Amino acid sequence: MNKILGLKSGTVKLVKYNPLWKEEFEKEKKVLFHLLKDFEVDIQHIGSTSIIGCVAKPIIDIAIGVKSLDYGKSLIPILTANGYYYDGKADYGIRYFLKKCNNDISTHFVHIEDTNTRIWQNHIIFRDYLNSHPEKTDEYSALKLELERKFKDNRKEYTNRKAPFITNVIDKALKEWNIKKVGKDYKF
Repeated sequence: MNKILGLKSGTVKLVKYNPLWKEEFEKEKKVLFHLLKDFEVDIQHIGSTSIIGCVAKPIIDIAIGVKSLDYGKSLIPILTANGYYYDGKADYGIRYFLKKCNNDISTHFVHIEDTNTRIWQNHIIFRDYLNSHPEKTDEYSALKLELERKFKDNRKEYTNRKAPFITNVIDKALKEWNIKKVGKDYKF
């Protein structure tokens, strides 16, 4: 089992930033590109493990960008045949969500998303903005640590309580970088 990745499903345990997360992403990206070699995909490292200096759950979030969700649906059987778990419960009609686990320990989350949608845009913008604004990364880390103390056994509430900060950062980035929103708003 990988010693720098893994967290029991449904729990919140943050660890300090580990530069090896980038290497773990690159390894998995190579595997995914090989598995999906017959498909047109964009594979991006997202989430807190992609943000330099940010505390994070030790799970690598990967966004696989596709031209449409219908197109992306054909990736699911390939991924499930190669170690990813899919039950459809966390799709919310805006993505396909899979995870790689060892027993009840999650190590990788994969989000299959249409690259012309707000969820894809938000993932990329949030990552890029925090990586270019370390003071915001520090602020986000402090918020996450506070929420971890309050909601260590309730990942859903932990995630919900981060949402206003994330939305604020995305709105600030869109304005500062003069980027227009794409697609429709979404809710989890």
